[in-house]
Amino acid sequence: MKHIALVALAVATTSAVAAVPKDLAYPTALLTTGDQVVEQVYYVNHFYPFSNYGIGREGKNLITNFILRPKGKKPLTMTLERYLNNDYSDGVNNAKDFAVFRSGKLKNLAFLITDYVDPAKTQQFEIFIPSIRKIRRFAQPARDDAWGGADFTFGDVALRKPEHETHELLPNQKFSGCLAIMDLPKNQRNKYSRKIDLTADCSMDGNDVYVLKSTAKDANWWYDHRVSYVDSKRFVDYRTEYFKDGKHIKTIDRSWHSADLDDPRGNYWSYWYGTTLTTGHESMAFVPKASTRVNKEYKKDIWTTKLLKKIPKKFKYKK
Repeated sequence: MKHIALVALAVATTSAVAAVPKDLAYPTALLTTGDQVVEQVYYVNHFYPFSNYGIGREGKNLITNFILRPKGKKPLTMTLERYLNNDYSDGVNNAKDFAVFRSGKLKNLAFLITDYVDPAKTQQFEIFIPSIRKIRRFAQPARDDAWGGADFTFGDVALRKPEHETHELLPNQKFSGCLAIMDLPKNQRNKYSRKIDLTADCSMDGNDVYVLKSTAKDANWWYDHRVSYVDSKRFVDYRTEYFKDGKHIKTIDRSWHSADLDDPRGNYWSYWYGTTLTTGHESMAFVPKASTRVNKEYKKDIWTTKLLKKIPKKFKYKK
């Protein structure tokens, strides 16, 4: 049950103290402080430029792949759909996040996460557990918990807030080279991962980036500081390197697609690739562009407890 809870809460959005506003202005000049940059990064990673954002299924097998691989072993592959709604103005709800696992050990497990405007109110987590066909509620996970056994923590994915760290801008750079990606031979792929294009993203090579050093306020945290490389125009964070006791311990690379909105910050994930250098463990979440939906009008209200009890095979939207 604990394993189910940890994985199911993976895509939790956050309730913020001193929250980054959804109407955060796009900068008109070069940013000069770390706090300014981290607010923009938070805005992008929580998809605030979108009313709603979804990663669905296109055709039969084109769907988001979540892949874990310990060093020297075969990978574990799961697939999932996710639908995030930021379009609330009732003064109560900030966002709702729905997801369902479509294959793997967690097949048919689904969850609905409600994030409230009130910073003193904790998030509500409702999870449908298929083995007992019941909905259960779980407490918000710790920020340093592993995200479903991955090299990503809940803090990395969503729960880390700007105030959990102090932020310092290092000298700006140009990003050099490509992002890393998992090397997945044909004999380690299944029917879902067989069709995904695992080509490293090199599109950011030569882009101007802010270099943001973020130091944990908790002296006993699992890292001392992390360094992020942030696009100076789109505010996507391409790479984050983690350090403990002077040693580089982990790297997470993020590939992004533009949603072609007027706001350059309107971007969504193409893939995440993380590796823990001390163990060689690798993790990847690959999101096919063709299965991504931005600002769609769905034929059913996805973000309800009722839907958890009867999940459709396909989430239809008006084209």
